[in-house]
Amino acid sequence: MDLLHSAGIQATSYLQENFMDYQDWFVFISTVADLRTTFFVFFPIWFQLRHAVGIRLIWVAVIGDWFNLVFKWILFGQRPYWWVHETDYYGTVTPPVIRQFPITCETGPGSPSGHAMGSSGVYYIMVTALLSQLMPLHQKTVTARCLRGVLWVGFWAVQVCVCLSRIFLAAHFPHQVISGVISGMLVAEVFEHIHSIYNASLWRYVGTTFFLFGFALGFYLLLKMLGVDLLWTLEKAHKWCERPEWVHIDTTPFASLLRNLGILFGLGLGLNSPMYAENCEGKQSHRLTFRLSCIVSSLFILHLFDSFELPTDRETLFYILSFCKSTCAHICAVAVIPYCISWLLGQTAKKDL
Repeated sequence: MDLLHSAGIQATSYLQENFMDYQDWFVFISTVADLRTTFFVFFPIWFQLRHAVGIRLIWVAVIGDWFNLVFKWILFGQRPYWWVHETDYYGTVTPPVIRQFPITCETGPGSPSGHAMGSSGVYYIMVTALLSQLMPLHQKTVTARCLRGVLWVGFWAVQVCVCLSRIFLAAHFPHQVISGVISGMLVAEVFEHIHSIYNASLWRYVGTTFFLFGFALGFYLLLKMLGVDLLWTLEKAHKWCERPEWVHIDTTPFASLLRNLGILFGLGLGLNSPMYAENCEGKQSHRLTFRLSCIVSSLFILHLFDSFELPTDRETLFYILSFCKSTCAHICAVAVIPYCISWLLGQTAKKDL
């Protein structure tokens, strides 16, 4: 593994030496590849345009990130920004100089890359959804082939940019981003064939949420009893990060887990609420004005939720509040906002009569 890690360090060093002018671009790509973009931007857009695609995005993102957490705990992957300081591989030779950035110092294990896994899964869903809507898959015309080619080239271009950005930022080794891309596509492909998620009951959402949390917590506690600390990376992050303020609590394994589970739970509550049922039965749900209003309003409200900062001085309280914030945000996006807009448009229509 030292040989593989050293090759990764060389790749990071090469990118930083030759492409430092593209630093802002790499930081932007890495920021957009975070699952927050899926939850707070892609989801409200797709959910109003095609409910099934929006629901599938949430399931793929949440389940994929849960598998990513489990894989990271099993594989004990290193990260470049601390490995280069702790390894004995270089001996008396001076190791390459690796720069750090404000989003470098993530606190979880490094393998596989969560950004690469989440990005590949989410974009795979969006590309396949666009293809199914714009062009029947069995169609073999030149236009259909060109469209498929353009979308898949765009997909791989995004994945290459995400992988390069994670390597440039010294957050991941090349083999970690490659395994992340492959894993994300596998999760997305599996959910292409799971149709029960579209009409799942509230109890299914509750059961899934408790199972995912219980398994992760039980796995953590079991290994801790056996003397294995799955949060071993926190110490390394605090030790080797250049600036303490670059180590964020929301990058810890349990922070992302509780945030994601809150979003899944909020989706379930919203889909199974009377407001959502009434909205689906109304005439307004098929109007373009209604859908665009819901998209704009949802993006604005979700941005407010996302920008609301939680207290970080007490870790457990932060996790609980993160779960609650994510739940409330997506209940609003799924049920409350569409219900309110439907009511407003209905009142406007009555006045016009």
